[in-house]
Amino acid sequence: MNISSMTGFARVEGHERPLDWVWEIKSVNAKALDVRFRLPAGFDALELPLRASASAKLRRGSITATLTATKSAGAAALRINRDILAAVMAAAREVAAEYDGAAPPRIDGLLALKGVLESAEESADEESRERQTQLLAASFERALDALVAMRRDEGGRLDAVLVARLGEIATLVARAESTAAAQPAAIKARLQELVDALVAAVPSLPEERLAHEAALLVAKADIREELDRLHAHLDGARGLLAEGGAVGRRFDFLCQEFNREANTLCAKSADLELTRIGLEIKAAVEQLREQVQNIE
Repeated sequence: MNISSMTGFARVEGHERPLDWVWEIKSVNAKALDVRFRLPAGFDALELPLRASASAKLRRGSITATLTATKSAGAAALRINRDILAAVMAAAREVAAEYDGAAPPRIDGLLALKGVLESAEESADEESRERQTQLLAASFERALDALVAMRRDEGGRLDAVLVARLGEIATLVARAESTAAAQPAAIKARLQELVDALVAAVPSLPEERLAHEAALLVAKADIREELDRLHAHLDGARGLLAEGGAVGRRFDFLCQEFNREANTLCAKSADLELTRIGLEIKAAVEQLREQVQNIE
């Protein structure tokens, strides 16, 4: 399974009289999944099922889905609701019989009454409205699938960048291992130098205290543990890329661990070259993390 980016865009158009519509779905980075719909008045019932569909296909990202719907040309044709008109005419005759001499109703007045004239859309039956809902939902699904595909394609490009960044970090870790400061002989010599300085400064230092101080010096001088953890993090990062899917959060946490080890490496270093390499590792990890922020 490949990794996916959190950025993408999809657009799908649909047409069936009396409606033309366009779905546009935009996705950007976010810590979690946040789906927002912008729907015209009268289409609110679409939101809940479509939100569930988006949640089933996406794990992270800020998603904005916009529906634009317009009536097709000629869709505004009107029809007379003859049942309502007949009821109005009957009422008019009753009033005329009750009030002798009352003027008969004018046709323009009758047509202006609410319900007498209605658009084809207003008179659509339940079956037609259900079909329209199904078509809009199907269009949304196509747009959502296109968005998922685009995010996956972008993830493929991200994968290559991340592999390159991990290669840079691995090279720097190897350089750190090869420096004189990381060699056992150099560590031993450095430790002896520090112990001699400590004994010279405090000649009466008790043996137990000396052993304690020596242990602290060993811990500070030996960077092999940090290098081992950096190797483990590199293996973990490559494993996440191989696993694929929604690994962005775990990868981001791993970047924090990379940075922690690089900071400790610099703090322990008593060698200029090792310090320089530690700073380069920090810079490479920061570049890695910038890319990881885009992963789902």
